Amino acid sequence: MHPPIIDEAREKAIVRKVTWRIIPFVFFLYIISYLDRANIGYAALQMNAELALTSESFGFISGIFFIGYFMFEVPSNVMLNKYGARVWIARILISWGVLATLSAFVQNSTQLYILRFLLGVAEAGFFPGIIVYLTYWFRSKELATTVALFTAAIPVSYIIGAPLSTWIMDNVTWLNWSGWRWMLFLEGLPAVIFGVVCFFRLTDKPQDARFLTQEEKDWLVAELERDRKSRKNVKHLSVFQAIKNSKVLYLSFIYFVYQCGSLGVGYWMPQIIKGLSGSLTHTQIGLIAMVPYIIATAAMVLWSRSSDKRNERKLHSAIPLGIAAVALMCTGFTQNTAVAVALISVALSGLYAFKSPFWALPTLFLSRSTAAVSIAVINSIGNLGGFVGPYMIGVVKGTSNSATGALAFLAGLLVIAFLMTLFMRVQNDQPEPLASVAA
Repeated sequence: MHPPIIDEAREKAIVRKVTWRIIPFVFFLYIISYLDRANIGYAALQMNAELALTSESFGFISGIFFIGYFMFEVPSNVMLNKYGARVWIARILISWGVLATLSAFVQNSTQLYILRFLLGVAEAGFFPGIIVYLTYWFRSKELATTVALFTAAIPVSYIIGAPLSTWIMDNVTWLNWSGWRWMLFLEGLPAVIFGVVCFFRLTDKPQDARFLTQEEKDWLVAELERDRKSRKNVKHLSVFQAIKNSKVLYLSFIYFVYQCGSLGVGYWMPQIIKGLSGSLTHTQIGLIAMVPYIIATAAMVLWSRSSDKRNERKLHSAIPLGIAAVALMCTGFTQNTAVAVALISVALSGLYAFKSPFWALPTLFLSRSTAAVSIAVINSIGNLGGFVGPYMIGVVKGTSNSATGALAFLAGLLVIAFLMTLFMRVQNDQPEPLASVAA
C-alpha cells in the first residue's frame, strides 16, 4: 500500500498537530522533573542551618542524585523499550514524586543522602526516554527545534521554581513546619498527579494515535520510515558495544564536563547570589535568579533554530561552551550583584544553547535501534558531572569561603569541553542528513 500524497500545507498542518499534542505535555513534565531535582538549591537557604549541613555536605547531597541516576539510566531505558513510553514514563513520574515529598520529612543529613540517591534512581531514564519517544513522531529535519522546545523546560523550570520555591519558604509555615519542608512537599505532589495523567494521555506510536486521521497516520508512518532509510553510514550497536564505543564515550565525557558547569551553577546560584548581598530576602533571591534563566531560554531556542537553518551541529555545540567558560571565569572576580547576574546570564545562555546541537551529534554515527541505549549511556555517564560539579564547588567554597576558585574550576572544565567538541570527528567520510537526538 502506497502512502497518501500530502501537499506542503497539509504536511505542515500534520506536523503542527503532532507538535501541539506532544510537546506542551512533555515540556510540562520536564518542568516538574527539574523542579524536584533542583529545588534543593533553594531549600539550602534555610535547610543547611536547620540540619547543620556544611558546604561539603550540601555539595554531596546535591550530587548524589546523579549517582543513582547513573546506575539505573540504562536499565530504565531498556525497560522503556520493553513496556512502552506511556507505562514506563508514568511509573518514573509517580515514583519520583513520592520520594520528593518524603524529602520534606528528613531529620538529618544521612536521611537526605538516602532520599536524594533514591530520587535519582526513580528519575533515571526520563530524559533519554522522552528524547527517544520524540524520534517516534518527528523526522530528522524537525528534531533539533523540537528537542529545543522540550529541553527549554529546564531553564523555564528555574524561572518558575525560583520565585515559587522561595515564596513558599517565606510564606508557608503551617503546623509549625519550616518553609523549606513545605516547599519540598508541595512541589513533589505534581509528579504523582501527572504520572497518572501521563498513563492516560501519552500515545506510544503514530499508528495508535486517536488524534490523527487514518490518512495522517499512514503519511506520518511512511515519512518516518523514509527518513530512517535516507541515512547512510550509521552503525547498529548492541548494549555492550554502545557502552564501549569510543565515539559514544567521547561524547559522554563532553557531556560530563558540561554537566559539571551547568548543574554546579544551577544548584549553587541561590547561595552565590545571597553571598553578593546579605540584605536580600529569600523571595528577592528567587526573583533575581529568574533573570539568567529567562535570557537562557530565549538563547537556547534561537541558537537551535540557527543550527537547524544551517544544518550544522559541531560549531553550534562548541561555541556556546567557550562563551560560558569565559563568563563563569569573569563571574568569580566580581562582587557587584548586577554585573554578576549579567555574567551568569551569559554563562547559562551558553550552557543551555549547547544542548540541542549536541544531542544531534550521536545520530551522525548511530542507528535508531541503537539510540535508546546509546543516548542513555551518554546521558548517564555525562550526568555524573552533576555529582562532581556541585560537590567540587562545595569543597572549594568550604575551604576558601569563596566561590571564585570553584567557578574558575568549572570554567577550566568547560574550556576542555569546548576544545574536545571543536576538534572531534563523529561523521564518516560521506556527509549524511542530520537529526537532533536519536537516529
